[in-house]
Amino acid sequence: MPCCLPSCLGVSSWPWGSCIWGSCWTSSPALSLKASHPLPASQLALDRSRVGDAILGLVCMVLLLVLKLMREHIPPPHPEMPLGVKFSRGLVWTVTTARNALVVSFAALIAYAFEVTGSHPFILTGKIAQGLPPVRMPPFSVTTDNKTISFSEMVQDMGVGLAVVPLMGLLETIAVAKSFASQNNYRIDANQELLAIGLTNVLGSLVSSYPVTGSFGRTAVNAQTGVCTPAGGLVTGVLVLLSLDYLTLLFYYIPKSALAAVIIMAVAPLFDVKIFRRLWLVQRLDLLPLCVTFLLSFWEIQYGILAGTLVSLLILLHSVARPKTQVSEGQILVLQPASGLHFPAVDALREAMTKRALEASPPRSAVLECTHVSNIDYTVILGLGELLEDFQKKGVTLAFVGLQVPVLRTLLAADLKGFQYFTTLEEAEKSLQQEPGTQPYSIREDTAPEHRSSLLKSPSGP
Repeated sequence: MPCCLPSCLGVSSWPWGSCIWGSCWTSSPALSLKASHPLPASQLALDRSRVGDAILGLVCMVLLLVLKLMREHIPPPHPEMPLGVKFSRGLVWTVTTARNALVVSFAALIAYAFEVTGSHPFILTGKIAQGLPPVRMPPFSVTTDNKTISFSEMVQDMGVGLAVVPLMGLLETIAVAKSFASQNNYRIDANQELLAIGLTNVLGSLVSSYPVTGSFGRTAVNAQTGVCTPAGGLVTGVLVLLSLDYLTLLFYYIPKSALAAVIIMAVAPLFDVKIFRRLWLVQRLDLLPLCVTFLLSFWEIQYGILAGTLVSLLILLHSVARPKTQVSEGQILVLQPASGLHFPAVDALREAMTKRALEASPPRSAVLECTHVSNIDYTVILGLGELLEDFQKKGVTLAFVGLQVPVLRTLLAADLKGFQYFTTLEEAEKSLQQEPGTQPYSIREDTAPEHRSSLLKSPSGP
């Protein structure tokens, strides 16, 4: 757990920039921002665990759970409720809503009692620097050990951290926001989140703040407390400012195990056990990024989110590079890509065509049904040109069917040798089987020149 007041509250340095400024711009009502160390290191220290902290943490968790259940079972108010009952209900509601603060205060009193008697069973927050940092421009050079480090040297020392830290902060922020948005039925404006993170970090640099990102822990605590709007960040910021000026001596006795219990009980409801079964029944491949993110989050939550995002990106690229294709065998081979054709899929398409049509004995003609292809790029055009040449070398034909106007216009402009296209599959099969009565459109000058010219001169579609 963190070892200073800002860290215990979800912040690793002076937090008033993230608490006040960030809450004004973020689009998520309950999203809290935190200032975190750029690259924290997780350490498992089970051999140094303390019995006192473990017991106090478990007791605090039980108390938080009981108070939460009490709040959920408070009867709704009604006009005929007696005054005494209304007062009792209001008192219980206040106590259960402020359960985090009450449990932490209870743990601090216990720790203080032990400290007075000379016993030290708990790890305490310890001494906290009092007061607020000065507002000033961030230093562009640092003097350490009689050596001045320039700004360019700072940048060189950070290296890839300059890219990794903002990326992880962005991923964590969006993940937090979307998680709570799905639970509370509101939408997230990603651009607004980026604006909030960017402005908060710029203004935070004026008060010696660490980089600011979204906080799973603080957002969960806010949600469990009943915060529903960004005004919660303003209230938190004001309380933090007052605490840093007047209450730092009291926070000395707060046990870290009590703070850990608050965070654990706030984050635990976010874990949806049923998602594993739903994904197994609906889309098993989605279990891969879920499990990768879940397991690596035990190391560092930022690394878990980054790894899960990369795995999802790889799955997406695989689906683009290896699109599902419907194949109809017969005298004429018919292939129909179930999705669009992009440059990663050209090699897979060429391999399938070569294996099923050109390597067959004897080689046979093929039809590429392009109903689902809405656009193609230059790499795809080159691949199709090479494929047409391969078919011509084998003495067979590759025809195209169902081309949308933008795709057809692009292929005509490419002037591919041997390119033939038809409006329907039946026309293509009749032509390739040498049945009379049907002639293909082609790009040759002597074949439908007016049609080709009109397509090339017509304005592009949307």
